[in-house]
Amino acid sequence: MKKNNIFALLGIAACCCLASCDNSQQKMADSLLKEAEQLFNKGEYDKALTKIDSLRDIYPNAIETRKKALGLYQSIALKQAQEDLANTDSILQAVTHDYNYQKTKVDKDREMLRATKEELSMLNKTKVKLDSLRVRFDMQCAKIKYIHKKQKEVIK
Repeated sequence: MKKNNIFALLGIAACCCLASCDNSQQKMADSLLKEAEQLFNKGEYDKALTKIDSLRDIYPNAIETRKKALGLYQSIALKQAQEDLANTDSILQAVTHDYNYQKTKVDKDREMLRATKEELSMLNKTKVKLDSLRVRFDMQCAKIKYIHKKQKEVIK
């Protein structure tokens, strides 16, 4: 009879210990998420993503906190993509203007049969840069649309 009581007490103690461990781990996971949110609000996106990655690795069982972290992760990725899109757009406009100017000049020089090898080479390099920027712009637009789609799926 005493053995059964001892085992029962040990079982209860183990459950209490596990519950308190889960609770303290949940608090620590919440703390990491809060740090990530603060870093996000400061604009330190890479550091915030690192905190989220740490949270995922260290506290795999903190499901609710991880769900919140996923939302924050998407917000960070969206903000980064929007900033990169704005930067790419401004560069794209400048390079487009430069390319159009060079193309007009080269076309006139071609008509007069005085286009130089250097002019043609520069025009080709500018065109490659312009095409690369357009691809980057399109990729960022697609990424933003995808993140918006994923965020709507989470809400539903």
